[in-house]
Amino acid sequence: MRRNRKENTWYWKNRTYRCTPTDTIAAPISSRIADEDDDPGFEEDIEEAGSGAEGGQGKRKRLFSKELRCMMYGFGDDQNPYTESVDILEDLVIEFITEMTHKAMSIGRQGRVQVEDIVFLIRKDPRKFARVKDLLTMNEELKRARKAFDEANYGS
Repeated sequence: MRRNRKENTWYWKNRTYRCTPTDTIAAPISSRIADEDDDPGFEEDIEEAGSGAEGGQGKRKRLFSKELRCMMYGFGDDQNPYTESVDILEDLVIEFITEMTHKAMSIGRQGRVQVEDIVFLIRKDPRKFARVKDLLTMNEELKRARKAFDEANYGS
């Protein structure tokens, strides 16, 4: 990804994106021409994939579009962000997950991903490490609470 600061334009995977002060994520220039009333909102699950990581399969299911739209809105973007903004963010998320999974598969038991491998990979990033630690602690607490609840209801 490269950026032209003068025009506030991003170039990524042979696509051009322009960022305006109202955008939190760069949106394609061509979408500025489109009417905002035509935006389907949160209902889209299948999007056209340009020259993404799929190798040009045409259409693919968007796995995280609903969640990413909500996250973008939570971080100050429009309630219905540009589809292209969500697509580029989803491509980045999928690329990150894929890279982390491949790295985790190569460091631990070959061909298996374990929680310890992921923790080992992010140990140098304090924000990610703290978040993973919090999530793992919360998961353990939920397991204990479920077990206690089940014992109280189904135990004698």
